[in-house]
Order: sequence, then C-alpha cells, then structure tokens
Amino acid sequence: MKRAVPLATGLGVVVVALLLTRLGGNPYYYFAAYVIFQYVVLATAWNILGGYTGYVNFGSAAFFALGAYTAVVLILQFKAPLPVLILAGGLVAGFLGLGIGYLTLRLRGVFFSIATLALAVVLQTMVVNWEYVGGARGINVVRPAAILWFRTYVEFLFVVMVLLAVVSATVAWWLQHSWIGRGLAAIRDNEEAAECMGVPTLRLKLFATTVSGFLMGVAGAPFPYYVTLVEPASAFDLNYAVNSLAMPMIGGTTTWVGPVIGAVLLGTAQQVATVTISSALNLLIVGVVLVAFVILAPQGIVGLARKVWGGRAT
Repeated sequence: MKRAVPLATGLGVVVVALLLTRLGGNPYYYFAAYVIFQYVVLATAWNILGGYTGYVNFGSAAFFALGAYTAVVLILQFKAPLPVLILAGGLVAGFLGLGIGYLTLRLRGVFFSIATLALAVVLQTMVVNWEYVGGARGINVVRPAAILWFRTYVEFLFVVMVLLAVVSATVAWWLQHSWIGRGLAAIRDNEEAAECMGVPTLRLKLFATTVSGFLMGVAGAPFPYYVTLVEPASAFDLNYAVNSLAMPMIGGTTTWVGPVIGAVLLGTAQQVATVTISSALNLLIVGVVLVAFVILAPQGIVGLARKVWGGRAT
C-alpha cells in the first residue's frame, strides 16, 4: 500500500458506520461490530509496545479493565458523559502504563511479560475486594436513552468505537513513520546497539507503555454501557489478553495495518462462531489460527503479502 495517512480512509469508515445505523436491522450486528472494532483498538495498542518495541505485554486485560472501572466510578459519582469517561479511562490507564514502565522496563524478555501478567492479577484482586464498584458480584450500570441521530444507545456505542479504532490506527501510523517509530524499531532489533548509537531507549519505552496503556484504557471506558453489568470476571476476561496479542501477530506486528487486519478477520470469525456454534470456541479459534500462522507465516498476513506481491508494508 502507499504511504498515505489512513485518516481520510478512517473518516470514510466512520461515515459508513453512521449510515449503517440508519438501516436498522438486528441489534446484534451492532453489538458484534462493537466488539470487533474494540479489538482493533486493543490490538493496535498492544502492537505499539509488543510489535514496534518488542516488549510482549500479557497484561492487556488490566489496562482495559482499569479504563472500564474508571468509567464506573465516574458514572456513580458524577454521571459523567461518555467523552469524559473515555478521556479519563485513557489517562488513568496511561499513567499506570507510565508507572509500570518505570518499574518493569529494565526487565527484558520473559521477565517483563511475567511482570505484566502479575499486574493483571494484582489489579483484579483489588477490584474483587472493592465494594464501592460491586466487588466480586459486579455492579449494574444504567445505559442512557437513545441520543441525537441514533435510535438506540448501542448504535451510538458502535459508532464511537469505530471512531476510536480510526484514531488508534492513525496514532499507530504516525508512530511508525516518525523518528519515534524508528527508535522503537531499533530497540526491538537490538536494544544494546540502539543505546550505543544514542537512541534514548528508556524514554522511548516509557512513551510506548504510556501510549499503549492509554489506548487500552480508551477501549475499556465504554465497556460499562456496553454490558451494563460490570464484574471482574468480564472486565479482566482472558480473551482480551489473548486476542490483543494474537491479532497483531496474525496480521503482522511491524506495521500499523497488521493489527487492524488481524482484529477484523479474527474478531469476525469469533463473532460468527459465537452465534453459529458456541462462544466457548473463541479461544480455540485463536489458538489454532495463531499456531498456523507462527508455523506457516511468522510475519503475519502483511509479511505474507510482501512475499507474494513484493509489496511494501505501510
């Protein structure tokens, strides 16, 4: 593909999403599409740290859940509108990413991954024992009535998540084609050599953890209005950690478009499996497809396309 800012295409996608809401139809389609675009945001966020920088994060669910529970607190305390929930959820998760980065980014390889997994366990334990947000039994959130252009609030959530997916993909595109992206790639390829060449490795890694955490928190902030019953088991669902890692690897981790492709394809397959067979097959689908790509196309769909067409990744 040509090196063109995806913003114009993204805005077109948002317009199409708006027009689709005028068609009505089965409300489940909007629920399913919301999940798919939610995974676009999560996969893109994971890829900024895991793909661009080479630091594998197993704690995606922690940042997602933090965004969700930040929204719950703001809803209970202030009845805050959705834009405030999204911004606050992103900021809180971003600050967590910055703080965890200071504590863990000197770890390398599997040690860093284990530390992020431990973070998710610690946060879930804290939420389970936090009665204000319902503890282990969860808490009900009243979804607002339909607003503006939309017949139902679910349609509105769908369009919001499409917009967030476009924004996250645009951020990833910008990072990939900026000096920051080149620095992150240098860290991924050989961190010691990058340090010797004067690359500010620690600052760039902290930047990556902050942006990645921010976007994951943004993805989680609308979650209370999507499910209306927020409980630790759903907010810290293993699917978020597994999918946010698998989708970029299936699509291709070295470009902004890889996570988008992986999230759309794998997310769609999971939604189809949910309604035709069973939702219990979701992780099985991820595992089988991921193993197949690791063996047959370790560079993902984008890498496979390069080999077949000799193209250049965006």
